[in-house]
Amino acid sequence: MNLDYNIRYTAKNTYENKASSALWQFLIIPENNESQELLQDDFTNSLNIPVERSINGYDFPTYRIRPKQTFEEIEFTADFKLIKKVENIFEKVSQEFSEKEYEELNSLKFKAENDVFLRYTDLTTLHQEVDFKFDKSISLFQNLQELNSWIKKEFIFKTNVTDIDTDLSHILEIKQGVCQDFTHLFIAIAKQFGIPSRYVSGYLHQGNGYFGDSQMHAWVECCLPNSGWIGFDPTNNLIAAENHIKVAHGKDYSDCPPLKGVVFSSGKNETEYTVQVSSQQQQ
Repeated sequence: MNLDYNIRYTAKNTYENKASSALWQFLIIPENNESQELLQDDFTNSLNIPVERSINGYDFPTYRIRPKQTFEEIEFTADFKLIKKVENIFEKVSQEFSEKEYEELNSLKFKAENDVFLRYTDLTTLHQEVDFKFDKSISLFQNLQELNSWIKKEFIFKTNVTDIDTDLSHILEIKQGVCQDFTHLFIAIAKQFGIPSRYVSGYLHQGNGYFGDSQMHAWVECCLPNSGWIGFDPTNNLIAAENHIKVAHGKDYSDCPPLKGVVFSSGKNETEYTVQVSSQQQQ
C-alpha cells in the first residue's frame, strides 16, 4: 500500500524599509529515496524572480533566489506531490540481543564508515549527565526505542521557549522545547553510546494528532549494524515511517535549515511560514 502526498510550503517576508538586494536558499524539496518518490515540485515567488537550483554540501537539492530589484515584500510558494511507500520498519531491524551487533558497533571499520555522524557539534554536546542509561543486555534498537519514550515522557512540547541556538543544558533545565530540541538531545545521547546519528529535516503528516509546529519537522536517523539507517521521532515517540517525509539530513539543525540567506535592508522585518500536508491512500 502507498500514500499519495500533497505538500504546500509558503513563506512571506515583509520589510519595514525597502531591501536593495538579497540571496535566499530553500532546502525544502522532498528527497527521492527507497521509501518515497517525488513526482512534482513547483516553486514560485510573488516577484517572478527566476529560480536557480543547486546542491548543498550533503547532496540535497535546493532552490536559490537572487532578486535584482528593490522590494518591501515577497512571498514564496512551493507545491510538491509524492508517493510514500508504507512499509513495516520492524521487519528490517534486529530486535533481539546480539553480542555480534555490539562488537560491530565498536569496530574500527564501522566507526570509520560513519565518522561524520559520530562527531559532536555545539548543538549536540551534553555538558552534564542525564537520567537515561543504555542497557547492554538488550538490542541497540530496543535501547533507542527506550530513549524515544524517555524523551517523550520527560519533556513537554512547547513553542516559543527555545530558538535555533538553544543548547542542551537549557533544554534539560526547563524540560520543554520543540522537535529540533528533542532531536538534538536524542542525537547527543545516542552518540555517547557510539551510535552514528544524524538530524533529519522534513514534513510530518499531523492528521493523526502528532506534535509538530506549523513549519517543518525534525527527527533522528541512527545507523545500526546490519539494519542501516532507522528513523526515530522523539517528539512523538514514533518510528519514522509513512507519516514522515524526509527532505535532508546533517549533523544538526545548522546543516539543514529550510531557509537561509542574506538580505540588505534596514529596520524591522517579519517572516511568516506555513506548511500544509495532506495524504490519500492509493486505490
